[in-house]
Amino acid sequence: MSAQTTPPVPSLSGGTGQTSSATLALALDLLARPSVTPDDHGCQPLMIERLEAIGFHVERMTIGGIDNFWATRGQHGPVLAFAGHTDVVPSGPESEWDVPPFTPCVDAEGYLRGRGAADMKGSLAAMITAVERFVAAHPDHEGRLAFLITADEEGPAVHGTRAVVERLRERNDPLDYCIVGEPSSTSHLGDVVKNGRRGSLGGVLTVRGIQGHVAYPHLARNPIHQSLAALQALTETRWDEGNDFFPATSFQISNVHAGTGATNVVPGELEVTFNFRYSTEVTDEQLRERVAEILDAHGLDYRLTWTLNGEPFLTPDGKLLDATRAACEAVTGRCPALSTSGGTSDGRFIATLGAQVIELGPVNATIHQVNERILAADLDTLSRLYETILQRLYT
Repeated sequence: MSAQTTPPVPSLSGGTGQTSSATLALALDLLARPSVTPDDHGCQPLMIERLEAIGFHVERMTIGGIDNFWATRGQHGPVLAFAGHTDVVPSGPESEWDVPPFTPCVDAEGYLRGRGAADMKGSLAAMITAVERFVAAHPDHEGRLAFLITADEEGPAVHGTRAVVERLRERNDPLDYCIVGEPSSTSHLGDVVKNGRRGSLGGVLTVRGIQGHVAYPHLARNPIHQSLAALQALTETRWDEGNDFFPATSFQISNVHAGTGATNVVPGELEVTFNFRYSTEVTDEQLRERVAEILDAHGLDYRLTWTLNGEPFLTPDGKLLDATRAACEAVTGRCPALSTSGGTSDGRFIATLGAQVIELGPVNATIHQVNERILAADLDTLSRLYETILQRLYT
């Protein structure tokens, strides 16, 4: 589908609505592709075709079986990358959807429905059309434009953005600014911009006891009983006070497992899975040390396995935030709030290159839900936001 093609919009009633914009047309094409993680299902070739048509050099990077690409245009000056993912989470029971999750449409209330509408194929379409218009108006633009696209964000996130970033680092490929298209907005498009994210540190605690018969507890050692005080201490510990940008670090237990399934057996092991979402006031090393101190103080026989999912990052005031605020005010009439709340995103990997990173995308009210949807009209507004940011930075 060319950038100029604007077919009728499929409607919930089965007919067609008014002629779509170029952004909506591209979003519909992307949404119709069932790219459940880690399958790209042809989304990236569609984007690559559009980018090559306006002079981008595209480097396909298939890493560990995952489709990624890095596309660039321009030779000199600061680099701004649009980053995002073509993979989506599974739809869940299709019978619970008003329309099939991969048969996108615009309903009578103007909502674009389909898996990935908010997270984040709508943003991908807006990025493409914004850059198409910008390049058409400024073919000899200052700076370099780039796209970093993966199909491994909703999955393990090992062979996607993380791996591409490592390749860029190895060859000293610079990155100054990055706009991640994650759905950052809360009530209205552009009301919230994410300028950072908390770190995520996961742990699996295994406490060893002695298995035995419940009628002879003196011959056994119950790891559940032994661990209760330590687990309570972990949940009650104040890890830090947070700061102006981040809330206090949180500790949450997500899974607890012990026992053989029999009611008359003292378990020999207890396994506890937990997670820290932490601020810039502490490091992952400090958290690991404090957890060990608490466990040691309670005399447990244990082992710990740690997984660092991402370090916290923060983009302070600077050219990218200035351009983003100005664009939001010009296009939406509102000044966005800055936030570091929510889960992790691929911005955590990109920030390690020293880039200023923000997240700006649609309203996130229905992400990962049945009947995921966004206002169709928001796509054109989002595309104008991206284009205006480019204008502020490069013209």
